[in-house]
Amino acid sequence: MKLLFLVICLLSFNTFGQEIKNIQLLDHWYSDTLLTNSSQVRFSGCWAFEQNGKEYAVIGSTEGAHFFELTDDNKFQIIDFIPGRFVSSQAINREYKHYKNYLYAVCDDGPSSLQIMDLSYLPDSVHLAADLRNEFFGKTHNLFIDSTNALMYLCKVTAVVNGIESSMVPLRVYSLTNPLSPNILWQSPEEIQDVHDIYVRDNIAILNCGYDGMRVYDFSNASNPIYLNGLQIYQQQGYNHQGWLCPEGKYYVFADETPGMKVKKARFKEDYSFTIESYFGTLNEPYNKTAHNIHCTDEFAFISYYNDGLRIYDLRLNPPREVGAYDTYLDDENTNNYSMWGAWGIHALLPSGRILVSDRNTGFYMFDFDRDFFLNQASDKVLIYPNPVDENQPIVIRMPYDKTNSFSFELYDLNGKILISSLVEDQSFTEIISPNESGVYFLKITYKDVFNVEQQEVKKLIVR
Repeated sequence: MKLLFLVICLLSFNTFGQEIKNIQLLDHWYSDTLLTNSSQVRFSGCWAFEQNGKEYAVIGSTEGAHFFELTDDNKFQIIDFIPGRFVSSQAINREYKHYKNYLYAVCDDGPSSLQIMDLSYLPDSVHLAADLRNEFFGKTHNLFIDSTNALMYLCKVTAVVNGIESSMVPLRVYSLTNPLSPNILWQSPEEIQDVHDIYVRDNIAILNCGYDGMRVYDFSNASNPIYLNGLQIYQQQGYNHQGWLCPEGKYYVFADETPGMKVKKARFKEDYSFTIESYFGTLNEPYNKTAHNIHCTDEFAFISYYNDGLRIYDLRLNPPREVGAYDTYLDDENTNNYSMWGAWGIHALLPSGRILVSDRNTGFYMFDFDRDFFLNQASDKVLIYPNPVDENQPIVIRMPYDKTNSFSFELYDLNGKILISSLVEDQSFTEIISPNESGVYFLKITYKDVFNVEQQEVKKLIVR
């Protein structure tokens, strides 16, 4: 009896204990010629956008902004490079957002500025259109652009007055009616001491206020915003760093940039208050780990985790369960007690579904994750489907809750003859082709559960 067999093989570099699960590496870009410091940090934030049917991405380095086209065959194609105003091995914090045909760039190191880059020449080139460092702009930690209302929010701005850096302002809001000349509308009052990051939708802004938790404001009148609510004290609290509101607006997922603190899934209520429903994240082993940045759909949270790379969680479960992992930074004996090297930026909202991660030490990554497959939730048992199945048709073997990274299986007939056996690594599922003769067969699956205890299940397979 002839048996056709297919295993979905995901590209993986599983050396030195690198953790990979359910994620395919499409491409990786790195340059060792860029300025670096003693920690070998060369890269920082990333961003991506679509323009005229093509997808583009940018990553920040110690020297400036590197632009790429994401090609149809899933490659980083270098387009252009724009130097930062401050070029140094100490320029380790750059962030980007776009509005219409412009990309806005900030840096929180040295004598930096707000740089505005013209994207209208893509796919050929990118041009620096403005470089602003004055009483309104300067060194800046982060930014968010509300494209619908043409508003730009800058976090932790240190502007320049008469050639001297002024005191840091936690939040400033600007009109982008003229995209090349942002006009300041408001800056945070004295009672707000820190705004590390911000998320805005429909003029409702969620401010990440460091050790003061979160605040919610209504910016319908951007020159006179109204305080709505907040969350100043909560369990697993550290430095409130960044979060993302799910598209339906029911949940806000946020992280504290403090080693060992879990990620929080919070219900965002009609009165603009938060109720944390669950805590989740990677294991704090062999040292405390730190989540950095988050993008969300209604179903999944995509998180760049210092030291632990890209992590994907199913938000439909409480607590959310990890369904994907790809470690972009491999610890060694010199770094396995440090919690802020590795993955920094995340972008998971492109139309193509491709996921981008910037790693401070190892560069730019492009990934694929089969979202459609995981929208069909796994159960608490091994699943075999479809069953019954037609001859020579695909069958999926799927592990409980998608928690398992590897498993093995054997397919045998009624006489006990093993027709095929295989080990599946870096995935919680695989696909095989059913035998080409109808009848009854058995699949024996061996895996380790969450307690690292070996389990076996035998499933009857009916081929029609």
